[in-house]
Amino acid sequence: MTIRRVAVIGAGTMGHGIAYVATAAGFDVRLADADPRTLATGIRRIQEAFDKAIERGKATPETRHAGLARLTSAASALEAVQDADLVIEAVPERLELKQSIFRDLERSVAPTAIFGSNTSSLSITRIADGLRHPERVVGLHFFNPVPVMKLLEIVRGERTSDTVVDAARAFATSLGKTPIVVRDSPGFATSRLGVVLGLEAIRMLEQGVASAEDIDRAMELGYNHPMGPLRLTDVVGLDVRLAIAEHLHATLGDDTYDPPALLRRLVSEGKLGKKSGQGFYAWEKDR
Repeated sequence: MTIRRVAVIGAGTMGHGIAYVATAAGFDVRLADADPRTLATGIRRIQEAFDKAIERGKATPETRHAGLARLTSAASALEAVQDADLVIEAVPERLELKQSIFRDLERSVAPTAIFGSNTSSLSITRIADGLRHPERVVGLHFFNPVPVMKLLEIVRGERTSDTVVDAARAFATSLGKTPIVVRDSPGFATSRLGVVLGLEAIRMLEQGVASAEDIDRAMELGYNHPMGPLRLTDVVGLDVRLAIAEHLHATLGDDTYDPPALLRRLVSEGKLGKKSGQGFYAWEKDR
């Protein structure tokens, strides 16, 4: 199973990042989003990503031109998936939304097309429910920022075929990513581990154990993490972290994943981290 053409549904932070790395790796990419403004912003940010790559010596004006020539914006998801070998959804973490997108598109894609979900915690098996060919669905969990992070977590649903998993591995490698394959279980491997660390860091901040900067520095310098858990949560989005924690708490029934009151409060106040300009560091200064 060879992947040449990729459709990305959702042009937000993750979607346009995925589209960029796929385009830069030589794939023909069509990017779609239900919101025309988000789509336009996504295309612009891909152009900017190529510019930054040139500044860092990772690309040339010629490779930028060739990459952008392989990128197309689509007016609809249906248009985007025409002739696609791989369809990747990068829409908000709502099970029903992801299910409906794949169900709507299944009848319009090639019989061999793969459906990849960028979910960070939802069940791949559940996402595939209702499809005529659930064996074509696989989890492709990218990490933010997509161009920088080397890991690609491949999630095998209960009915995902070996052929699809093998194709996903090859795709990950072609992007310059290192793939790991995990069984479909709540939070997979990365979210389950990462959320525990992030929530405990929030509890420590809430309890006044140390400052946000020192908590992060402890993990960066003591455990060689490239970014501390509080700063990482600001980058990912407090609302995203909360949604994942609530999902894991509900599915695993473990109070380890019960979101701290501070996280709930900041999300309710619209303080979502980098995307809103306010997160844990701003909260600490203002209190």
